[in-house]
Amino acid sequence: MKQLRLKVLTGLFLVAGILSWGAARLWDSVGTLPSVPIAAPIVLAVIAAILTATALSIRVRLKAQRERRPGAKGVEPLMAARAVVFGQASALVAALVAGLYGGTGVFLLGSLDVPARRDQALYAALSVAAGIAVIAAALFLERVCKLPEDDDEGPGKARV
Repeated sequence: MKQLRLKVLTGLFLVAGILSWGAARLWDSVGTLPSVPIAAPIVLAVIAAILTATALSIRVRLKAQRERRPGAKGVEPLMAARAVVFGQASALVAALVAGLYGGTGVFLLGSLDVPARRDQALYAALSVAAGIAVIAAALFLERVCKLPEDDDEGPGKARV
């Protein structure tokens, strides 16, 4: 399984942000700009919390297993792999969504004197922050589930 690359996530964020900024400019010149939903940062924050809780749970179980505590539950490799895949997918989507709302938020910075647009800019900023939290939680989960490198596989290759 390949690891997430911060460069890929950053690239997705920037491309989505630039396209979103351009689309917001075009859409605003033609009509009214669609609003940024208040649910966007809430949903992203919930996903970040789920990823963080999963990572902490797996980390505690792995630590108990390493210390050979009596009654310690192990971590099934398939469950860990599924958690990592969920984290990677969430990070990719969060990078796109954060870029989308980031571009819209940058466009809205030009009209902060209008109360409705100021609220939309705030929701967009919260969405970007929550998207970054999802990415950080996914990277943490991936780090927790990474196995030590094997001599057979060579450097730089990780298994889950």
